[in-house]
Amino acid sequence: MPMRTYLVRLNLDIKEKNIRNALRFKAASLSIKALSRPNNKVVVLAHRGRPTKFDKPLSLRPFASLLSKSTGKKVVFIDRVAGAKKKIDGARGGSVFLLENLRFEKGERENSEKFARTLAALGDEYIMNDFATSHRSSPSTTGITKYIPSRNGEIVRNEIEALEKATKKPARPLVLIIGGAKIEDKAGTIKRLLPKTNYVLLGGGVGNTFLAASGVDVKKSLYEKGMVKSAKSLLRSRKIVYPVDFAVKGNAILDIGPETIKRYAKIIKSARTIIWAGPMGKFEDKEFRNGNDEIGKAVLRNKKAKIIIGGVDTLSSLPVRIKSQKQGNILFSTGGSAMLQFLAGKKMPAIEAAKKAKRKMTR
Repeated sequence: MPMRTYLVRLNLDIKEKNIRNALRFKAASLSIKALSRPNNKVVVLAHRGRPTKFDKPLSLRPFASLLSKSTGKKVVFIDRVAGAKKKIDGARGGSVFLLENLRFEKGERENSEKFARTLAALGDEYIMNDFATSHRSSPSTTGITKYIPSRNGEIVRNEIEALEKATKKPARPLVLIIGGAKIEDKAGTIKRLLPKTNYVLLGGGVGNTFLAASGVDVKKSLYEKGMVKSAKSLLRSRKIVYPVDFAVKGNAILDIGPETIKRYAKIIKSARTIIWAGPMGKFEDKEFRNGNDEIGKAVLRNKKAKIIIGGVDTLSSLPVRIKSQKQGNILFSTGGSAMLQFLAGKKMPAIEAAKKAKRKMTR
């Protein structure tokens, strides 16, 4: 069997302090282990943060040793795409490489076709396994698919399958839980899913925006003034459920209150499909994490529902350790904005590009 070099796009944009406990890191490790064989080579393409030039704190160099320990394979770090081909071509079968943060490269930031060709020249086949960036176009997510055989990987396929099942023919009641700071990227999701949803439970800055839309004086609370009009329109539906009491500090709403928790928990218990994106309050502060903890417990106790939980903040706020992408009846999504865009029915350029390239391969 001829030697093949796989280029795999993974997500190492990790904010958690304990990197090895992060879902994205665990998913990346499993992906590398599944691909690496003595008769092939694996080259990891990834980014971290949004740098506009080299930025040492955002370097992926520390990930090489972390991935080596977690996969049991020596992961060789390559600090520049220029010159990478010679190192990769000259390596033995079974070698695993990690390229430096792709967003340090001008060609990646500027969506350069030339840079896409340069990346494609590093391997024989491309695997898109980074759901969290699948809603964006770049040389390493879409451009590369024009030049070598490409396909979506297991992480991406798992997420697509779970999200499609949850929205096309959901088991009912379907409960959508929306929190976090921003409503702008969530309003489209609420609007599109509202006809299929039985309840939409709100918290965090999103909940505050709907409270403002309902006429409550939220004072110094975090909310989006520019989205109040959109929230008013959505409030015409009785399916929208917003907080009835709150935990307040200095004229700011920072958590949902006990009556709201009780009401939400009752609805969650009856659910047969649950989609959760965004924490219920300022969970980073122990004084204001009770609401999120209680909602998390209510969701995790429901063993009869198909559950999807997504977003970095949502996952880090959970009162449970996440061991893998799929755990029992729960899928933990590696994407936040990408998950919401998919649910809102928006285009996912990277997923479509890999599908299109695969169709060409099979003709």
